[in-house]
Amino acid sequence: MNIKFGILNQNDLIISIKLYRKKNKKIVMTNGVFDILHPGHIQYLNKAKKMGDKLIIAVNNDKSAQKIKGNNRPFNKILDRMIVLSALKAVDWVTCFKERTPILLIKKILPDLLVKGNDYKINQISGAKEVLKYGGKVKLIKFDKRYSTSIIINNIQNNI
Repeated sequence: MNIKFGILNQNDLIISIKLYRKKNKKIVMTNGVFDILHPGHIQYLNKAKKMGDKLIIAVNNDKSAQKIKGNNRPFNKILDRMIVLSALKAVDWVTCFKERTPILLIKKILPDLLVKGNDYKINQISGAKEVLKYGGKVKLIKFDKRYSTSIIINNIQNNI
């Protein structure tokens, strides 16, 4: 059995998850742009990892991130964002998706636990309905309001 970890395309990720599930371990998934990684992200991902055995991060590709964040974003290209995320101790698997939301990927993976920040309500989370229907759970993680990518960007722009 060859379970791969790190940056994976969706097909390899699905294969690795199936192999890992045979060990009855809990798969946790989250998603986002993760453009400028900051302490708030690290706290969030560490909390997410503690909720299960393996943590997947699905990252919006560059075009998808632009649709959400605007034409000037992301600052960091998809491969760079994935490399940084995959280097974190809490993160087991990183993949990307091209759609505005990861709903198609979530339907394929059906994680045991889907997590997002508490700036969302559960009924606003893409894939929540499918995960709950499958028997999984959806949890909200409290954000540390001192940190946000928008605050970092505003601080940089104001100091130029």
